[in-house]
Amino acid sequence: MDGATPAAKQGDFTGAKLIVFIGDQIVALRRDDTPGIPYPDMLDFPGGGREDGETPATCALREAREEIGLALSEDQIVWSNRLDRDGQISWFFVVHLPAGAEARIVFGNEGRGWSLMDPAEFIARDDAIPHFRDQLAQYLGHRDRKNRDEAGSSRQ
Repeated sequence: MDGATPAAKQGDFTGAKLIVFIGDQIVALRRDDTPGIPYPDMLDFPGGGREDGETPATCALREAREEIGLALSEDQIVWSNRLDRDGQISWFFVVHLPAGAEARIVFGNEGRGWSLMDPAEFIARDDAIPHFRDQLAQYLGHRDRKNRDEAGSSRQ
């Protein structure tokens, strides 16, 4: 796994999210508009709360399977990042799937729907969860630096 943070190990965390790229777009979920839930009716990524004994990656992959029907594996994760917000630890992961993989999505029973979205649009949207926008921007910066470094080393 190539990421900002070493491979996610077992530890204290509340939940995990998976940023799923399909081609050059991301899977964005629309949260339920239910009173009392965090960030109602906002754009979200697949993911959720930890269940007994899960690692961060296992949590994110299970949630993606439940929410969008994609069975993914840890070896598909290309980036991970641990986020501490006021003592609440969560993890963010990224996977890349080929264009057309959206045909495999089966939307679960949480949320109001899903769509494919340009990552820059997600980052710019006021209705996207703010710290999720930040995580996506952080990943894109990492990816762009890595691509520049690889391009520079291939010219030498």
